[in-house]
Amino acid sequence: MPSKIKTTAALLLAALWPAMASAQEETATTMNWFQAFIWSNASPMLGNLITMLLLLMSAVVMGFSLMLIFKFRENQVIPEETRDEIEQLLAEKKYREAIEFAEEEESYLGKVASAALSEAANGYSAMERAVEEAGDSEAVKMLRPIEYLNVIGNISPMIGLFGTVFGMIVAFQKLVEGGGAADPAELAGGISTALVTTFWGLVVAIPALTAYSLIRNKVDAHCAEGLLIVEELITPFKPSGKKRKSSSSSSSSRPSKPE
Repeated sequence: MPSKIKTTAALLLAALWPAMASAQEETATTMNWFQAFIWSNASPMLGNLITMLLLLMSAVVMGFSLMLIFKFRENQVIPEETRDEIEQLLAEKKYREAIEFAEEEESYLGKVASAALSEAANGYSAMERAVEEAGDSEAVKMLRPIEYLNVIGNISPMIGLFGTVFGMIVAFQKLVEGGGAADPAELAGGISTALVTTFWGLVVAIPALTAYSLIRNKVDAHCAEGLLIVEELITPFKPSGKKRKSSSSSSSSRPSKPE
């Protein structure tokens, strides 16, 4: 009986050995990747801290970019419901209700429309000026948080470059301490720091600058469209010029005095 148990155990071990070996290889590969790109015992502590800082900045860029994308969607900047409601109130000549509705709106379209309608008593030219001023002011407020992506995109390569310079200094210091024949393992720590920090600096900068350009262009497009919508909404306040035309036609219809 004991011999049968030993035989069964040996067969099970032989059957499971390839899977165990594969799992060990995967674990070793994972550890090697982690040590190569994230935290290496051979690298100086400052180099590892720079890498962790860049990883944190990468996570911030991803989360902040997604937040801006959802915040500046078209239906958030220039809601169609806001346009339809203001247009309907103006068509029904409920100007006070239209102004109050626009003032309660938090969207770009609502704020620009509110500024324009508030100047209705001062004439159409004053409404046009209010549209331009409010449009510029609100656009600047919307673009200001996007600039953080631009800042991170420009700073992260500099942080990576700082790690590069630090890693090369460490490598050459080891070379000097070894009298020109330093241990390759000691040199590898500094060189690894130089390369890894540069790598992560670019990993942060490329998505940050890409997201900055795409989101900024999207906001600019929405703002331009919003200005056109508001100008269309205030078109009924534009002087038609009928009086001027009728007066000019009546004057031209008068007979000329004989000489």
